[in-house]
Amino acid sequence: MTAFVLVGEAFTGGWLWDGVAERLREAGAEAYPVTPDTDPGAGLGTHARELLALLDRIDDPETVLVGHGYGIHPVLAAADRRPGRVARVVYVAAGLPSDGDPALLLVRDETVRERLGHDTTPLPPPRGEEWALWGSLDGLSGDDLARLDRLAVPQPARTLTEPLRLGGGLDGVPACAVMCTADGPGVDVVEMLVRTGPPRFRKLAGPGYVFHELPTGHWPMLSHPGELADTLLRAAAGEGRRITLGDDQPSYAEQEFLMETVEYPYERHGRLDVYPPPDSAGRRPAVLLVHGGPVDADRAPTPRDTPFYRGYARYLTGLGAVGATVDHRLYALTDYARAAGDLAEAVETLRAHPRVDPDRIALWIFSGGGLLAADWLAAPPPWLRCLALSYPVLGTPPGWETVEKRFRPADALAGAGAPPVVLVRAGREHPAFAATVEEFLAAAGRHGADVEVVDVPDGRHGFEALDRTDASREAVARSARAVLRRVADAE
Repeated sequence: MTAFVLVGEAFTGGWLWDGVAERLREAGAEAYPVTPDTDPGAGLGTHARELLALLDRIDDPETVLVGHGYGIHPVLAAADRRPGRVARVVYVAAGLPSDGDPALLLVRDETVRERLGHDTTPLPPPRGEEWALWGSLDGLSGDDLARLDRLAVPQPARTLTEPLRLGGGLDGVPACAVMCTADGPGVDVVEMLVRTGPPRFRKLAGPGYVFHELPTGHWPMLSHPGELADTLLRAAAGEGRRITLGDDQPSYAEQEFLMETVEYPYERHGRLDVYPPPDSAGRRPAVLLVHGGPVDADRAPTPRDTPFYRGYARYLTGLGAVGATVDHRLYALTDYARAAGDLAEAVETLRAHPRVDPDRIALWIFSGGGLLAADWLAAPPPWLRCLALSYPVLGTPPGWETVEKRFRPADALAGAGAPPVVLVRAGREHPAFAATVEEFLAAAGRHGADVEVVDVPDGRHGFEALDRTDASREAVARSARAVLRRVADAE
């Protein structure tokens, strides 16, 4: 027999799981919906200890710990300390916290993050539409919202600010993610992160990880209790989609650039690397390559030291420009302002370089860095001759609500006149990201922006690393020619 321990989002209790628990029991399983301690002094450790005590009382050999939203933090803490008692951990509409992360890092409501920085009193629960700040309300009825309002209780502050502590016990515990696609990314985004993202995601391609999707918002136990119960039963049986990564598939940090390039040396200036042409014939237009993210703060190598960005910079230098790369500090969705400051500083350093024509600069931004384009679209300087965007995120997909409202490229097009844009669009883009691109293109049409689209019909997000085909090489060549044509217009 399988026993399910069900731990919900902040402000909730065992009542949240009534529909799911009923269906699990009808299927012959045991269900233990948890109502955590709401004492004002309770912390994450308090909730983890409660789960440990419950685990020690359950006799069923197959115990599955299920964490929803905040609930994944005490679930992971307990499973880490009793790995022999846990058959599987299930993430439901939850993040992927690491050792040392407080739950506050994943809170989408900016006002809550600011408040808990100085106020340790319990957090009052949202009301009505305010629940959307904690996750998508897609699929909820008016009665569901009313129930949340009626039964929700204040959340002790320390449960959100106390860091998660893990000691390695989780390493051998299988895991499943139930991804709610109206609330955040789907499995395709996870696959992208496994193949081209930070190294810590590569473990998700291991045999112990399975994935499921539900087409709903943040509260599947209310909107789809039957489907969620069925998914939990399948997860307990080890069923689900797996991400595979062959031994011959090099990581993003190791894979050579797909275009042939000359090994031009570079100069390091703080966060900026500059690849000047080897000849000494005057100043050249420059293209600054801006990586996506978020990336791990301790990632090694950093983006500018990967063959991907070095290859792009050297390729552009070989075409007669000055290629350049930057490491900016986009470590979390709340870091866009800091990353924008790093980018602005790198641009000024690049313009001051003796081999660079300061009046002919292009920015080429990739993936999640696309939101950084907003500042340059809203108030473009005259020397910014082109803004290139490769498979960009140009809006806030579900789950990205913590991004500051300043970083909305489509809204920025209503500003002082955007520079020419070269947009490299992947035909097999992740749907949530593709929707932001279409929104941007619609806004560009309304405002008369100059946008040249380079389509890669069969390309995926990060096609240069994932799809090493002649079509991908042609797309890189076409987009580079388009950028250099724009940046050299002043000649």
